[in-house]
Amino acid sequence: MAESLTWVNSLTTTLFNSFLDQTLPLLATAGTEVAPAAHSVKVDEAIVVAGVLLSLVVIYLASKIGGEICARINLPPVLGDLVGGVIIGVSVLKLVVFPEGGEDASSSVLMNLLQRTTSLEPEALAATFAAQSEVIAILAELGVIILLFEIGLESELKELIKYGPQAAVVAVVGVVLPFGAGTLGLISLFHVATIPAIFAGAALTATSIGITAKVLAEIGRLGDKEGQIIIGAAVLDDILGIIVLAVVASLVKTGEVEITNIAYLIVSAGAFLIGVIILGRFLSPYYVAFVKELKTRGPLLITALIIAFVLSYVGAAIRLEAILGAFAAGLVLGETETQQELEEQVVPLADFFVPIFFVVVGAKTNLGVLNPAIPSNREGLIIAAFLIVVAIIGKVLAGFAVFGQPGINRLAIGIGMIPRGEVGLVFAGVGVASGALSPSLEAAIIMMVILTTFVAPPLLRVAFKDPLPETESAGSAPK
Repeated sequence: MAESLTWVNSLTTTLFNSFLDQTLPLLATAGTEVAPAAHSVKVDEAIVVAGVLLSLVVIYLASKIGGEICARINLPPVLGDLVGGVIIGVSVLKLVVFPEGGEDASSSVLMNLLQRTTSLEPEALAATFAAQSEVIAILAELGVIILLFEIGLESELKELIKYGPQAAVVAVVGVVLPFGAGTLGLISLFHVATIPAIFAGAALTATSIGITAKVLAEIGRLGDKEGQIIIGAAVLDDILGIIVLAVVASLVKTGEVEITNIAYLIVSAGAFLIGVIILGRFLSPYYVAFVKELKTRGPLLITALIIAFVLSYVGAAIRLEAILGAFAAGLVLGETETQQELEEQVVPLADFFVPIFFVVVGAKTNLGVLNPAIPSNREGLIIAAFLIVVAIIGKVLAGFAVFGQPGINRLAIGIGMIPRGEVGLVFAGVGVASGALSPSLEAAIIMMVILTTFVAPPLLRVAFKDPLPETESAGSAPK
């Protein structure tokens, strides 16, 4: 037993050192705020682990306190995660900050605490900060993957297919309206150049499926026809958003749109989702039989995670999103006889990872762009007001495009499509990196993301004001 523990410890240390050796040079060359030659400094992995643990303590405290407060005033707990993240992040306390936000180790309260309480050398501070931030960022990405896997398990594949046409209409209208109105408005009203206006308009298209899905699950509406349409439309929105981003990025880079690239994304997205569903239905009986034959601990959960991570990898590898692969895995496994047991086993895992994602989204949100005292923010505030109106109205109108469903709550569907969340921040980040966005336009997009992300959860709860049927639980979708 002692030899086994020694071997595991040795393997873990080797893998962690390898991770740091690979990560730090990439961070240094990607424009992360790391001191010169920081990637060549020997990093003490024990101190990095200590920094990660401190960060997780702060993240979980922020999540729990914020969530409890929101739950007691009848607001979605996920909103508490976001607000808690803002408080501990770059905007207020600076406990959890990230290099890509322009912060460095000296501005991180936790890094300063770590330096004072450990043997961390000043010359290794920047590299340690970069490594610790990267680990937290990876944990956050795992959080959204687990979340979408869980949402897939709770969703009815038959219902998604049933409401597929309505979801497609909502998704298309929810992309075309904000994109067209935002682009044309920026050009005609604010005289923004064409390419930056197109990029800002593109940032209005995508929907943050993670935030909306979490709220729907919390209020017990994920299994309703409105919830299924919202989830289906949000998934399609992600695909359409990726395509729009690829088109706009190509336009910025080359001045022309590459039709082959667009065709590749459309075909690969369709083939991936349809192929996974068809293949999953064929292989699911063999999967269930295989799991029943396993004798080791956690056979159902581990095999399900393997499938989810493989499909997430495939989704990322074909230039879609990893979360789409995780969602597809959840959909397929949710159709097996192990669905209920698997869902119960995933809940503790989601409780560990998912709060990290939402708190980190809030921590990365810089409310400094709301300060009108800064001259560069003033123009951005005016443009932001316009983008916010277009962002909200465009998605709400998309909800009213649902057809053939008398008595459906179209307003709730539209509100469910409002939050941009991390998806909008990705658009802003790519726009800044490509040089397409001015500081004022960047600030405007970030403000739009902030407001749509924070306003959607409470509005969604108000829109679903009708009480749940007594036969349904408040936290899960009926299967």
